[in-house]
Amino acid sequence: MKHSELKEKALKNKTVQVIYDALEPEFSLLRDLLNARQKTGISQAEIAERMGTKAPAITRLESSLSSGKHSPSIATLKKYADALDCHLEIRLIANN
Repeated sequence: MKHSELKEKALKNKTVQVIYDALEPEFSLLRDLLNARQKTGISQAEIAERMGTKAPAITRLESSLSSGKHSPSIATLKKYADALDCHLEIRLIANN
């Protein structure tokens, strides 16, 4: 079974759909981080060096957003953005 087929099947379950939807902000941020890193062509090791840390910390940071096991601090996300010569923008949007 392909990933897309498994995802489609799982999301037919209402409970799974609710949990999946709740994780959208983390998934969106992860996509943004990975896209920015890909655009710049910078490796995890180079980001780590620019942030003053080690490559495994960057691996944990990127994987933590997809697993939902850890929420990185705003300061860490800002350092990551700075390492990519990007800026971090966080907004609060009312649900209307």
